[in-house]
Amino acid sequence: QVQLLESGGGLVQAGGSLRLACAASGRTFSRGVMAWFRQAPGKEREFVAAISEDYITDYADSVKARFTISRDNIKDTVYLISNSLKPEDTATYYCAAKMNRGSLWSRGPYDYWGQGTQVTVSS
Repeated sequence: QVQLLESGGGLVQAGGSLRLACAASGRTFSRGVMAWFRQAPGKEREFVAAISEDYITDYADSVKARFTISRDNIKDTVYLISNSLKPEDTATYYCAAKMNRGSLWSRGPYDYWGQGTQVTVSS
């Protein structure tokens, strides 16, 4: 059974940083795409960042230059380093993965999803 397990969320003050991690088990995604999405209360889930099997990255405009996505294929883990956090970054952050790029390689759709980790940024 494939599982994606997120960790690293928490409460941080505006301007602070967090490192989220998502570990895959049940299969390897070293040749697939891994990504982060987020959903704030009352809003739709939105794309945050993605990284391909050959380390090409894509970011939402709202996080570009503040967030960095990376992956460790030996550990089958994807990371999201979030700097200069803002209250509007408050959301549940979800990890996603897929093996086939498809026509929209970074922004969806994805086959596997984690349960999410909460990030709260106080002002």
